[in-house]
Amino acid sequence: MANKEALRELQQRLADRLQMVRQQAPARSWLAVEIAGHGFLLSLDQAGEIFPLSTIQPVPHSQEWFLGVANLRGQLHGVVDMAAFLGLPKRQTRNLTEVAARDAGRLIAFNAGLQMNSALLIDRLMGLRNAGALTPAEDDVGASKPHFIGQQLNDAQGRTWYELDLASLVADEAFLKIDV
Repeated sequence: MANKEALRELQQRLADRLQMVRQQAPARSWLAVEIAGHGFLLSLDQAGEIFPLSTIQPVPHSQEWFLGVANLRGQLHGVVDMAAFLGLPKRQTRNLTEVAARDAGRLIAFNAGLQMNSALLIDRLMGLRNAGALTPAEDDVGASKPHFIGQQLNDAQGRTWYELDLASLVADEAFLKIDV
């Protein structure tokens, strides 16, 4: 008899915990990156694999921000210089023999679910960020921003982060038009 009561209590506790989990909204997590000195957040369900900067083959007659194609794990990916695409100040040219590999930049591939064989060139990885550690910042009313730049958030250190919606980016007409 005692075993049945213990089993019922266990089932009730599990049911209560499941109900509590269902009621809580799932916390968003982001990959924090730095592009031309600005902080951006890429949703973990939209970002794909992170690659070290590798050989990029230029593509003639393409936009300045489209650096070319790179072989990433046996698949060709178009490489986009996000700083140039966003119109941010140009980065210094990188000489991989002079710069440590960890400071040379990274390529962030898009999640396969977005069906876009592209990778973004970013300057630095800044780690993971959880929604609970960020607070919404006041948007500049007069400042216009592209539709793929989401909300502006601040962390506990006061750094401003901009959400970069990769799903909206792959649907952006300017992003898809790589030819000049």
